[in-house]
Amino acid sequence: MTFFAWRPMTAADLPAVAAIASEVHPDFPEDDAVFAERQRLFPAGCRVLAGAGGLAAYVVSHPWEAGSCPPLNTLLGALPQPASTWYIHDIALLPATRGTGAAGEIVDTLKVEALGAGLQELSLVAVNGSAGFWRRMGFVETGGAGVASKLASYGSGARYMICRPG
Repeated sequence: MTFFAWRPMTAADLPAVAAIASEVHPDFPEDDAVFAERQRLFPAGCRVLAGAGGLAAYVVSHPWEAGSCPPLNTLLGALPQPASTWYIHDIALLPATRGTGAAGEIVDTLKVEALGAGLQELSLVAVNGSAGFWRRMGFVETGGAGVASKLASYGSGARYMICRPG
């Protein structure tokens, strides 16, 4: 399968994004409204990867508070001002996209964008045994006062991780 460049996510992409999410993360369901709100609040952090057969991957990210993570399937209402981390809410790739370098490419892009926005840290919650991938991308496990109770919504294997690319 041939893949094209990551591009900005649009509102028209949201049904396909929800379909990818339900296939890739069946144990972590989120309402369509969550994706729509993130895309509306911070379009610069929401991207999709189009393949020959349609969308093959997406990323949802946004500024947030360091040492914290939004609970799964929760509307934010607004982004914190000022923010102190670039939070990667979700990266989902259909199976045919894995191993192509697409995930690493978008993570590198997000690192550059975070630094350009004045944020010296990226953060995320690793699920589905993905902590090894995130370590290879320069992330390390850490904790924070606002993390422990919110990690419960992500499952017992969830890990809060940060990266300081600068």
